Amino acid sequence: MQAKRGFMPSDEYDFSGESLCTLRQAAAEVFYLLNRGYPADSTVRFVGDHYQLSARQRLALARTVSPGKSVLSRRSREVTDISGQTVCIDGFNVIIGLEIAFLGSMLFRCLDGTVRDLAGLHGTYRLIPQTDDAVKALLSALGELGVQRAEIYLDKPVANSGRLSQRIYELAQDIPFELDVLVEGPVDSILKTKPLTASGDAIILDECDKWFNLAAYTIDHAIGSYPYTVLTDGIEI
Repeated sequence: MQAKRGFMPSDEYDFSGESLCTLRQAAAEVFYLLNRGYPADSTVRFVGDHYQLSARQRLALARTVSPGKSVLSRRSREVTDISGQTVCIDGFNVIIGLEIAFLGSMLFRCLDGTVRDLAGLHGTYRLIPQTDDAVKALLSALGELGVQRAEIYLDKPVANSGRLSQRIYELAQDIPFELDVLVEGPVDSILKTKPLTASGDAIILDECDKWFNLAAYTIDHAIGSYPYTVLTDGIEI
């Protein structure tokens, strides 16, 4: 049973000590095969079977390792200054990552520089005590960044998306930018078409025009140095 968002008791074994060393070797092998055109799903399954990895370990490999070509493409379209602009935010993607950060649960610094987690929505979501912390930190970061307008997109089919939208508005008092929270779907398809996106979703990052690493920025400024789990140490693009 999950103790807190983004954490399973087995993580303490699966992502530390010898297990972490094994995962880093597996990540290097996944990267090698992806760069030679092997499909991601079968590559992770093949390497995972070889090292007898758990389902969570395999998910971590899939989320943290990308082909070098994809990583370079994403980096070339990443921007660091979004002042005066409209940013379209992948709401659940960013807010859940921030909730996990405020819980002190496991977050991964990925090969493309994004921050990702192992939490799965599968159509369900509920507000937790750390939701307010996450939303406040997000709104504060957007103010510091000097955006003109923020559009936060929440997936309509996900449970409690309406409640989260309402709570964001309640916390957005006296913000120095325009804000709109849109409960729509499918969010991925919408964000791919926007001029400036904030998401850690690889599917969005591979197709969007420009993107900003909002979750990482917010964690750095609201929490400080975070003990990210890194599986891609030593991999060179």
